[in-house]
Amino acid sequence: MSGHEVAITWHGHPARAWMPDAIADGSLDLPVDVVRATERAAAGVRRVGDRLPAGWEPLARLLLRAEGIASSNIEGLRAPVVQIAAAEAGAGTVPANAAWVADNLAVVDDALRVARTKAPLRLKDLHRWQRRLMHHADVPARLIGALRNDQSWIGGRGPQDAAYVPPPPDAVPALVDDLVAFVNRADVDAVTQAAVSHAQFETIHPYGDGNGRIGRLLVLWVLARRIGVAVPPPTSVLVARDPGGYLAGLYWFRTDETARWVGWFAHVVESAADASFAWAAEVDEVLATWNERLVGVRADATARRVLEILPTHPVLSVGTTAAELSVSTSTAHAALIELEDRKILTRHQVPNTGPGRPRQWWLAHDLADLVGGWAGAPRAA
Repeated sequence: MSGHEVAITWHGHPARAWMPDAIADGSLDLPVDVVRATERAAAGVRRVGDRLPAGWEPLARLLLRAEGIASSNIEGLRAPVVQIAAAEAGAGTVPANAAWVADNLAVVDDALRVARTKAPLRLKDLHRWQRRLMHHADVPARLIGALRNDQSWIGGRGPQDAAYVPPPPDAVPALVDDLVAFVNRADVDAVTQAAVSHAQFETIHPYGDGNGRIGRLLVLWVLARRIGVAVPPPTSVLVARDPGGYLAGLYWFRTDETARWVGWFAHVVESAADASFAWAAEVDEVLATWNERLVGVRADATARRVLEILPTHPVLSVGTTAAELSVSTSTAHAALIELEDRKILTRHQVPNTGPGRPRQWWLAHDLADLVGGWAGAPRAA
């Protein structure tokens, strides 16, 4: 893939923008070593789906949510896992960064839901994701759920001294339509398709805000839909650990070195798949420790049932617990107290959003620390 520069005018001054080539009908002639790398990466994704235990899926979703944390760190937006989990749970007032990441996590869930239907990607899916992503963002309404109609740039004070200048806005609709057509092709292997789709999306930079996050959603969507796994490995966590390699890869893609970019991306996907098994083992250790702390508690006790929902709900209230387990509020409260006494949960105070007595919340601190460590999130609330 490649492209060419075009002349633009910004505030009366000349500048240059990048116009990527169309990709919908293009052929991808990759060298044998890169093809083998994509095959290994796809096999790794399948192994994750086939071999990890059934209880892995809720945790995998949490790991995918940790991708949002890692992405935020790259952009200078940091929030502890406990605050993000509290934002997801609607637990009172949380910092803006935590709400921003929680919005990203909601979009991840939506993207994977769409992927599981096997339906083709549509422009309205991209608009819906961007609209949800901007739920707590302070951006003009015209930039929400619509392609940009202004010239954008990355780095610098304007297009004249920017590190990268995406195509002019009048070219964006046709380029996005072309990208969507490529994403829906069935004759390109899944890993190459995810790599090229992501890089082309970032090259177009079609929205006024949220392009990086939506571009990462495309990776998840393609891998889940094409390979047939419920939850792909958290590739963005690995990308966040090598931002220099990632930026170099996008440059390779724009300068007709697509094979180098696809090879780098395939390595990241394979590494994420391998890491998933190590992360699952760490979770098993946490669960084993929790079960040791529950010695003497009946196997059918509500406190033990709470453990099953903690990967999906690391922050719980009495009401949430009662609803999830279909028990009374008194039973739910007793179970949470039991887990607090056994040092599995700790109380977490979140400022109330309105009048009245604030609800109590409990945090699975071991799990939050684990996921935060993977994503590089700060520990303290």
